[in-house]
Amino acid sequence: MILIADSGSTKTQWRLLQPDGSISQARTSGYNPHHQTATEIKELVQKELLPSLPVGIKPSSIHFYGAGCSSDKSKSIVRMAFREVFPDVAVVVEHDLLAAARALCGTEPGIACILGTGSNSCFYNGSEITHNISALGWIMGDEGSGSDLGKRVVADYLRYDMPDHLRQLFQQEHDITAEDVLDRIYRQPFPKPYIASFARFLHNNLEDPWCYQLVYDSFKNFLERNVVKYPDYQQHKIHFVGSVAYHYANVLRKVASDMGLRVHHILENPIAGLTLYHQATK
Repeated sequence: MILIADSGSTKTQWRLLQPDGSISQARTSGYNPHHQTATEIKELVQKELLPSLPVGIKPSSIHFYGAGCSSDKSKSIVRMAFREVFPDVAVVVEHDLLAAARALCGTEPGIACILGTGSNSCFYNGSEITHNISALGWIMGDEGSGSDLGKRVVADYLRYDMPDHLRQLFQQEHDITAEDVLDRIYRQPFPKPYIASFARFLHNNLEDPWCYQLVYDSFKNFLERNVVKYPDYQQHKIHFVGSVAYHYANVLRKVASDMGLRVHHILENPIAGLTLYHQATK
């Protein structure tokens, strides 16, 4: 039995692949070794995951894909937590970018991209990531992401660069000042999800040319600064996963088409594709 996890900072989606082909599902809070210790993760697994698993079931292996699991140190924190709960069970911990690649590409080579609260991309050879243009985080990079869209719309609102009719709508929904925003970003925890939350305004008003153009430009920036830098990018399928890619799929496909790029799969989250990958490779 294989237990698969796709974990972000706020939630984790689980699939248990049983020998008879049946699949059990569960959902828990997110686990991120950048913000939690091995002990804290272990306690959450005991409290949230164990009661969600079928009674008497013990996985033979655990494949955990998570945000923040890019270094050996961070992976070891998660691995330690799960080995405390599941002794003698093989635990494989990987970065969420590999989850995206395997979910999107399966066992075929391609370019896999994440457009969610943050953004990332890689070239995947059908098994592993071989090339990654650094995302650089939400302050220096994360083009095309929810945080990028949120930064753009908030900055244009506060600097009066937003058209008046949209500015009035935005003010009705978010009566914020520059001081409010700076306080949340620099003095309070989790600034990235906070700023990304303002991207919903663009989605709700996407028929307005100004909102559409802002989203278009953000996606174009992502493709220009990331995707076109991969070797032979025009010869490979390009796939996307994440809430922003999914909800703005029509704009994303238009931008890619205008740039002569081939977009194939666009998924909201990777768990279904990950399940298919592990079913095919177990």
